Parts: sequence; C-alpha cells; structure tokens
Amino acid sequence: MATMNPITPFLQQQGMLVLDGGLATELEQRGHDLNGALWSARLLAEAPDVIRQVHLDYYRAGADCCISASYQATISGFVQWGMSAEAARELIARSVRLVAEARDAFWAVEQNRVGRLRPIVAASVGPYGAYLADGSEYSGAYDLDENGLLDFHAERWGILAGDEADILACETIPSFAEARALLRLLDDTPDVYAWFSFSCRDGRHISDGAPIAECAALLTGHERVAAIGINCTPPRFIPELIRAVRSVTTRPVIVYPNSGETYDPIEKRWLGQSVPTEFGTLGYQWHALGADLIGGCCRTTPEHVHQIRDRVQKHPPINSL
Repeated sequence: MATMNPITPFLQQQGMLVLDGGLATELEQRGHDLNGALWSARLLAEAPDVIRQVHLDYYRAGADCCISASYQATISGFVQWGMSAEAARELIARSVRLVAEARDAFWAVEQNRVGRLRPIVAASVGPYGAYLADGSEYSGAYDLDENGLLDFHAERWGILAGDEADILACETIPSFAEARALLRLLDDTPDVYAWFSFSCRDGRHISDGAPIAECAALLTGHERVAAIGINCTPPRFIPELIRAVRSVTTRPVIVYPNSGETYDPIEKRWLGQSVPTEFGTLGYQWHALGADLIGGCCRTTPEHVHQIRDRVQKHPPINSL
C-alpha cells in the first residue's frame, strides 16, 4: 500500500482522476451470465482472463484507476458456493492481482505512457448488502449492527489491503453504521488509504436515510480517507450530492454513478437506456461542481469512460453552472 495518498499526483498534474466503469456490465456484454449470489465474483474462478481483459480495456479507454472484482467476493459467499475457505481467500487476492496485471500490461506499451501517469489499482470493499444479494446495498436495511459489520468485513479487508492494491474502494455503502465500521478497520491498518463512496436515495441522504453531509463530516477527520463521495446512484442526484459533500470537506470528492437506468432486484435486470455521450457531458459538469475523481458504475462501459476523459480534458472547468 501507499505511504501517501495515491490520488494526489493525479490531482496535482492533471486536475482530476478518471475511474473505470461497470465491470459486470462488460462481463455480461461479453456473454457471461452473472445471475446468482456471487455475481461477477464467480468469474474469478471460472474466467479470470476475461476479468483481466475488461480491466485492460478500461485502462485503454482512459481510466487512471480500475477497481477489482471483489465487490461481491467474500469468504462466506464462496464457502456457500462450495469452496474451501483457503480457496476463497485466494480468489479474493486474485481479484486485486488481475487488476495489477492489466495495469502493468497497459503500462508496458510505450505509447500508452504519452501524457499519462502510471495508473493505480483499487481493491473493492463491497458492502454487506452485496453479500446478501438482496438489494440491501440500496437500502441499508441490515440485520447487523456496527460491531457485527466490522466482524463481517475484517478478514476480507486484511486480504484486500495487501501489497498489490494502491487504495481500497469502500463503495456503494448504504449505511452510516457500515461506514463507521469500515473507518475503524482503516484506522487500525497502517499505511492504507481508502475512499468511501455511498449509495444514495436522493440529493441529500445515503440509502439508510443518514444525511451525506453528516457522513462526510465524520470521514474528513481521518487522515487516510483519500476521497469521499457517491457511487451507484442515479446521475440526476449527483450535483446536489457533490454540493452537500463539498459543504463539509476539502477532501477530494469522488463520483461514479450508474448510467441512470433503474435496477429491479426482483427481476434482477436494469430498466431504461444508457447514453455514453450524455454521460461525458455530465462528467464535465460534475468536475466543474467540485468532483475530483469521476467514473461510472453499473451499466457504464469503456465508451462512457472515454467520453469522461475526452470531455473534461478538452474543456477547462467552469467556475459556476
């Protein structure tokens, strides 16, 4: 792990950091059925080369950071699938290694280095709700309290905080209690940086109803919180959420919303339409409002990421909208 905030060089030299887009979306488009409790994590065992290739495609599209396929990868989940605990730990570690291999393959091509900083690797720490696979990462309606959530995350956290990740991505957090539990793990892990991004129900509140400004105010007091923000939330809520986070912190703000489509947890499908060119324009607007790390979540693709990099780099930030 890094001894300094790995985001800082990108903000200093290019004014922002471009994140990747949806991993599962790309895996599905390449013919893989992800129905089931393990979602994309199943392919860590069945098709790791495909996961590595998706990461590489995102780096080629302009991402400065790709996020591992560990969002839904838990020891308990793999054991329930029939694996040993030892094999489960290896797959979780593999998720980060695949991103690092893709990054190194990208960086080994000399022309990819032109005008670019060496990209970084983020290890996804998905919420408890991802393990439950019942849609509760969008509600925060959990059967565990803060201590129970800390216990749930602790062993996987230790694996993901290994040497191959530059930063931990505590993402799609729907619960203030879960954010506090993850923050306790961060405080107990020297030399590790993490971003915290929340799933949100509207322009002011995370999924369990806690004000996002209150969440951000707590996080901003911790030195190794590298960025604070929002992911897997409809784009229409992002401007107000950026303002709410910015009102209480000077830390980098991270946003990687979904495409604007709506997920039906019963039918397990997305409804609506995704338009990459519009997403690029929105990214430009979010940057102008104060977002420093920008990418996409569910139902976004390398083309969305390409549009973000293209629009923001071609146009200087606007002072006001």
